[in-house]
Amino acid sequence: MNLKNKHRIMITFARELSPWVKLELEQLGYKVLEERKSGVEIEGNIEDAMLLNLKLRCAYCVMMLLSEFDCDDESKFYKEVRKIWWERIIPPEEYLSVNSRADDKVVNNTMFVNQLAKDAIVDRIKTKTGRRPDSGPEKGGVVVNIYWYNGKCYVYLNTTGRKLSDRGYRKIPYKAPVQESLAAAVLYASGYDGSQELILPMCGSGTFAIEAALIAQGRAPGLLRSNYSFMHFNKFDSELWQQMRKEERKNAEKKNKPNIKASDIDPEAVKAAEKNAKTAGADQLIDFSVCDFAKKTPESDGAIILMNPEYGMRMGEKSKLESVYKRIGDYLKQSCPGCTGCIFTGNLELAKKIGLRTSRRIVFYNADVECRLLKYELFSGSMHEREKAKLNAGQEEK
Repeated sequence: MNLKNKHRIMITFARELSPWVKLELEQLGYKVLEERKSGVEIEGNIEDAMLLNLKLRCAYCVMMLLSEFDCDDESKFYKEVRKIWWERIIPPEEYLSVNSRADDKVVNNTMFVNQLAKDAIVDRIKTKTGRRPDSGPEKGGVVVNIYWYNGKCYVYLNTTGRKLSDRGYRKIPYKAPVQESLAAAVLYASGYDGSQELILPMCGSGTFAIEAALIAQGRAPGLLRSNYSFMHFNKFDSELWQQMRKEERKNAEKKNKPNIKASDIDPEAVKAAEKNAKTAGADQLIDFSVCDFAKKTPESDGAIILMNPEYGMRMGEKSKLESVYKRIGDYLKQSCPGCTGCIFTGNLELAKKIGLRTSRRIVFYNADVECRLLKYELFSGSMHEREKAKLNAGQEEK
């Protein structure tokens, strides 16, 4: 079992993030071989896995396929898992975590599959080395993922461990924060590439602002983390990993400061956002302020205005937010001509109060809430030109 050889690599992600993960992979020069509901497959070795962990913004985990086999009983499952040369991958002094998903007529208890797989792995290592690694639920060491569906088993070596979306900078989450990987995907979907002026008038705890700063600087999000599962494998190439990190830091230093303005009417939100940005090393890249969203007007045509208003999920909140959504529409129409307005919301009924025609409606999920990124091309010019542009946009949407 040599991880320097080519293996199938599965990159997992949250629901509806496939287009943005595929975009990232293509930009890095990888070809997607197969696409699934919550993952895409490429081919690569451990060095590719390390690079992907360092650079991917929208993904969850990078997993190398070690074995796949037909399985119709527990005894065969144990034998097949034990066949893998675990002693060449996992040092006996390391900590092991096994995570499984099962949906099969033979077994559908994931806790049982976890235990059976863990026993097969540690029994093999003890037989070969005389020692058993400790094991448990924590993902701070070596992580193995098992999938058992309809008579077929897949055994993956999870090179990531804790999800890539857990960047580690969000020390003060504040109210209902958006996951980092989702924020990065929404920014990509808005058209942001770091060259435009970006206005975030409802910045909350700063996730969108920080992810935008990382994108604009070309700064690998993996630089923010100090621990990955691959660092606990046998023969981990620490020198290569440090060289990768050094090159990524050097690339980021060459970039100019982006034009990112983040504000919120709540001083506590801005305070949390500033602290999180400082933890991420992005505080000097973002202009923070406390003010009502209508006070933030773009300085240039082509600016992107991205807003993430409350969804009004609790009883009585919806009616209170109707006026907020209407004000958002007025603000975009009156203060942002020549720009792109983007509203990320999980309440399409409230979104109707914005009163503008969308140019695109892109589906996302914020946890279990189905959301939309609503894009508005805010045309400047005469009334005739604006009406003509609106008509064209409506025809494209159809």
